[in-house]
Amino acid sequence: MTQSGFGGEFQSESIAGSLPVGRNSPQRPALGLYAEQLSGTAFTAPRHENRRSWLYRRMPSAAHGEYRPLPHGGLAAPPFADGLLTPNRLRWDPQPLPETPTDWLDGLHTLAGNGSAEEGSGVSIHLYACNAPMTGRAFSSSDGELLFVPQLGELAITTEFGLLHVPPGHVALVPRGVKLRVDVNGPSRGYVLENHGALFRLPDLGPIGANGLANPRDFEIPDAATEADTPTQLLVKLGGQLWETTLPQSPFDVVAWHGNLVPWRYDLARFNAIGTVSFDHPDPSIFTVLTSPSGQPGVANCDFVIFPPRWMVAEDTFRPPWFHRNIMSEYMGLISGEYDAKEGGGFVPGGGSLHNRMSAHGPDAAAWEKASHAQLAPMKLDNGLAFMFETVRPFRLTGQAAKTTQAGYDRVWQGFPKGGA
Repeated sequence: MTQSGFGGEFQSESIAGSLPVGRNSPQRPALGLYAEQLSGTAFTAPRHENRRSWLYRRMPSAAHGEYRPLPHGGLAAPPFADGLLTPNRLRWDPQPLPETPTDWLDGLHTLAGNGSAEEGSGVSIHLYACNAPMTGRAFSSSDGELLFVPQLGELAITTEFGLLHVPPGHVALVPRGVKLRVDVNGPSRGYVLENHGALFRLPDLGPIGANGLANPRDFEIPDAATEADTPTQLLVKLGGQLWETTLPQSPFDVVAWHGNLVPWRYDLARFNAIGTVSFDHPDPSIFTVLTSPSGQPGVANCDFVIFPPRWMVAEDTFRPPWFHRNIMSEYMGLISGEYDAKEGGGFVPGGGSLHNRMSAHGPDAAAWEKASHAQLAPMKLDNGLAFMFETVRPFRLTGQAAKTTQAGYDRVWQGFPKGGA
């Protein structure tokens, strides 16, 4: 991958001269290729929000037969007909790794969601556990863009635009409708956020100024690449339902492309964390990598937030995140190590927790005790990498998610001494 940036115009060709110059759809594209536009926003979206790319491929995407419904017991899309909406604080163990060959799509299931995939709002959270490549298969989601957060095992994500290698500690985004194949080499596990609403963008920096948080130059774009034709099962998700058809050729036949709707990967170690140098723990919004606006200023359809290694130097300050209740709903996952506000041991890499809108939460009793009596010297938090999907809507759980929660999560907030006279 030799290109970098976020939201800009990119271009790539795997064969010299295959990319048109000065036009998008020439009468006869070079090499007998087919010109095809992929639109991630409405044609008439404002220029600064408009996302589209032109692909030059060996066969048009339209060259396929009828789709047939394909059962997949684990996938769904909001609104869920029987989803559980609960104020209870919830936590899950890591997904068990499969004992038989299971590819990424077969190992994918929906945990929770909100909004409506059909109406273009909200998000879905999916989890995956797999150990085999997607041989002879390709997948695309018509329901939203996909943010991959691997926790165990590197993903090799082949897309129509090129190949992304995504190890733990990196994230990758594949736009809505883009065909992909996920290959793994051994046991793999992680999280996928499906964004049904406004496309993810970098948050405004405001008083921070011109630099900080995730810098655009650190987002890596794949180079165009094609593969040999082979019969391929193409699976499409629409409204949470899988549909399948068979192609006589590979869908990864794009010889050249240009545009600003592209897949990318990002190394979370390049995030420039900003924090206090005086007193008080900052709002977690200061750790936002990506945001999907809701249409209401300052309120996100979804934020992707990380808690990376960083220095803590605040004076006279309780340094972990404080106790709070929030208009936003928060799903947290752990990629590696430990999270500084959870000392109890139940929040482990590959697991997750959910605190729905206005559910009271914060550090557990052990973390509170430790932080309340700690010597306030400068310290480096470098033993973990956690993340959060934060959204203005409450999450509904799928039936599978409701049956697999940890028992006794509320006990982590027991044992606080009573304050006051």
